[in-house]
Parts: sequence; C-alpha cells; structure tokens
Amino acid sequence: MQVLRDYIDQQTCSTISNADFDLVTAELLPYKLQKKQFLLRAGEVCQYQAFVVQGALRLYSVDARGNKHIHVLGVENMWIGDRESWSQLTPSPYYIEALEDSQLLLVNCPQAQHLVRTVPLVAELVRIQDERNAIATQKRLHDAISCSAEERYAAFIAQHPTYVQRFSQLMIASYLGISPETLSRIRAKLPLAPATAERDDF
Repeated sequence: MQVLRDYIDQQTCSTISNADFDLVTAELLPYKLQKKQFLLRAGEVCQYQAFVVQGALRLYSVDARGNKHIHVLGVENMWIGDRESWSQLTPSPYYIEALEDSQLLLVNCPQAQHLVRTVPLVAELVRIQDERNAIATQKRLHDAISCSAEERYAAFIAQHPTYVQRFSQLMIASYLGISPETLSRIRAKLPLAPATAERDDF
C-alpha cells in the first residue's frame, strides 16, 4: 500500500494522514492477475477501476473485422478501467488484459464516491486526474488529426521512454493508430532505435 500512499502524496503535493489513508485502504480490494488474464471483457459491466501497483495491462476494443485497437497502455502508478461503464453500469465495449503478472488495487463506483465525500485528498486527487485525463485526451486527438506518424512516435517515446521495453512494436503501432509497417519504417530511420519487447502474440 506504500506505493499508493506515495502516489497520492505526489499527485496532490500533500501528505495524507494515517487516519485518512486507513479509510482509503479499507475500501480497496487487492487483486492479482496473471499474464493473459482479463480484468474485463467486452459485453461485461466494468465493476472496478484498477490502480496498477505492479505490472502492465492494455485496454482495447475489437472491430467487426476482428482487428484489435489499443486505447490504453497501463503500467505502475496508473489507473485503468472503462469509466463510462463503471459509473453508468452499462456494458463495456472494451477488454482489459494483463500483459505481465500484475498486482492491482480495485475500487468500485460506490466506494470511490464515498471516499470522495469523506477524504479531502481523494477528492483533490480525482479532480487532478480528471483534469489531466481531459488534457491528455485532447492532446491525443490533436496529434491523431494534425501530426505525422513520425511526430506521434517521437512524442510517444519522449513521454513514455520505457514503454518500448515493455510493449511490442505491434501494440505500440496499434496505440498510435499506425500500421506496423509504418512504425518499422520510422524506427529504421532512427540512429539508435530502442529495442521493443518480444511477445509471442498481439
């Protein structure tokens, strides 16, 4: 739980009290996923938002042709889940799959709402995260519309320098919305292209 405590303190630039942190941990469910296990499958209601203590996951959808489209790559100190399904109790169009053995902390919507009402730093954390997520979503949309594939990949590497060691080239291409062939050409032009993770599937 120390990882979560450090995360709250760092994100809010404050120090959560022992009493308030006890309230937080009382509402969270520790959970483990083995590699290739699913936290969520399309058609299910997303019951939990998951804080990643350790591991790596992906949130993706599958189109009518069976193609996978990765929307989120989640690693330590990140939250992952379908926010709409979680809060509205509607079926999700997404899958959430562990790409590594992962340790998570789960919270359902009523528990999260209770913490927002009772723990001021949790309310501040949610406000900060909502703002950052809105900015990130706007930036990703702008990049998809206005930036070249080369520019998107360069921005991705600058923002997430360790991801190339944890996610395959196929996954990174899907996340960026470009073809694997295009990504290979981009990487071939780099003087010292970082090695991507080796995985046996997509």
